[in-house]
Amino acid sequence: MSKMNKLYFKTKSHIVKRDDITWWKAWIIRVIAVLLAMVVCGIVTVFLTDLNPIEMYITMAEGALGTTRLVWNLIQNTAILLCVSLAVTPAFKMKFWNIGAEGQVLIGGLATAACMIFLGEKLPTPLLMLVMVITSVVSGALWALVPAFFKTRFNSNETLFTLMMNYVAIQIVAYYTLEWSMPKGSGTPRTLEYGQLPVLFGQKYLINILIVLVLTIVAYIYLKYSKQGYEISVVGESENTARYIGINVKKVVLRTMAISGAVCGIAGFLLVAGTDHSLKSDTAGGRGFTAIMVSWLAKFNPIFMILTSLLIVFLQKGASKISEVYRLNSSFSDIITGIIIFFIIGSEFFINYKIKFNKKEENK
Repeated sequence: MSKMNKLYFKTKSHIVKRDDITWWKAWIIRVIAVLLAMVVCGIVTVFLTDLNPIEMYITMAEGALGTTRLVWNLIQNTAILLCVSLAVTPAFKMKFWNIGAEGQVLIGGLATAACMIFLGEKLPTPLLMLVMVITSVVSGALWALVPAFFKTRFNSNETLFTLMMNYVAIQIVAYYTLEWSMPKGSGTPRTLEYGQLPVLFGQKYLINILIVLVLTIVAYIYLKYSKQGYEISVVGESENTARYIGINVKKVVLRTMAISGAVCGIAGFLLVAGTDHSLKSDTAGGRGFTAIMVSWLAKFNPIFMILTSLLIVFLQKGASKISEVYRLNSSFSDIITGIIIFFIIGSEFFINYKIKFNKKEENK
């Protein structure tokens, strides 16, 4: 029997890194991911609860935007999350994995609460607030400098170090919450009357929002246009390159972590003096961990972080409303939020990489 030549195409695929993608194309990919996530959430909703997905999404929107009070609450929570995200961004851009923002926020809040309790009746309000800001900034910075020092001196693992310091901060705050509770030892958080941020134009959260807005602009300019921002980028790309061109890497690490902790301290100040008017071990509310995702999704761009912070807070508020209205287990709202966030994170793969198909012609 004679052999016959057969022509066929063998298809191969491989993943390649994209060239720089324009920002609007990246956001189109993210929007598509959110829409796909909503479809999947609708299917899961029908399967688990027999609810109408459209009604569920309407309830979700009402839970975040249904009233003026809810809108202000949404913006306030977005501002606080954004503030913590701004704090971790310089360290992440430098590839110093600061997982300790939760503890740094708590230490800043603890310093603020101590000033309100012990100096509240002794200092005029403007001076008291100034002292509160300074102590919260310094406390957060010092708390962040501890792992930075050990990293630069002994090359310790900053991820584990900063993570463990969260638990230390939580226990310290828990101790003082009990110590300062009213009545003492009851565990009921003490209401801090002196040094509260004033109501502005009838909105008690407006000062918080304005402060974070200013911080966002400053952070954007600092990271993009300042010499120190350039040094952070170079150290993040390659420490060897940074040393070669004369950058003191240890100095940059210590300075950047001090800034990171200081901004976390400001977040603690805003939470205690401007939002809760009390101090608890859960005052940070997990924002230190959520901020990691916000910063990463926004590609360390403070302006884009406004959008990612808003989206995540919207999902959290809306999902909670679903559980409340339909009397569902709180785990259901976590499932919905988790699916949407999973798709958003997954979209980053298609922003950074693409699947390339090659057809190879062969004869047999």
